[in-house]
Amino acid sequence: MDIKQVQTSNDISELARLGADIWQQHYVTIISHEQIAYMLDKFQSVQAITEQIEKQGYEYYFLIANGEKIGYIGAKQEEGKLFLSKCYIEKSHRGKGYASQAFAFLETLCQKRGLTKMWLTVNRHNKDSIAVYEKKGFQKVRTQIADIGNGYVMDDFIMEKELVDH
Repeated sequence: MDIKQVQTSNDISELARLGADIWQQHYVTIISHEQIAYMLDKFQSVQAITEQIEKQGYEYYFLIANGEKIGYIGAKQEEGKLFLSKCYIEKSHRGKGYASQAFAFLETLCQKRGLTKMWLTVNRHNKDSIAVYEKKGFQKVRTQIADIGNGYVMDDFIMEKELVDH
């Protein structure tokens, strides 16, 4: 698998399209179609991603297998930690080791930057993703309910992973 940083406006448009496809596949059993549409617009639209990259310090990376963009990760460095904001892989490509490769990439990134911890938020009802994160060494540290507007909330676990020097 190759990992390529999202840099151009064309990349951002592709990322928004890929995100919409994956979110429709994955979240439909967890949250309503209306909330998916709202969250895509608020967090994964071309405008939102551009703002995150240009003004908020986020980095996005495509996950590429056999020349095809099969998923992406989004992260932000903050206070000696890496916040893993997004880690999504298309349904047909899950279970093939791509998440493990993405996490190895992120751990190497953290090592190079001297970061000691990774953390993320995950919907408390997203059992498959929670299982993957736990398998990768993340632990639940607390719960968080965040009002994201329009009558919607994100009901999440916050999970962390301590990074050890290799």
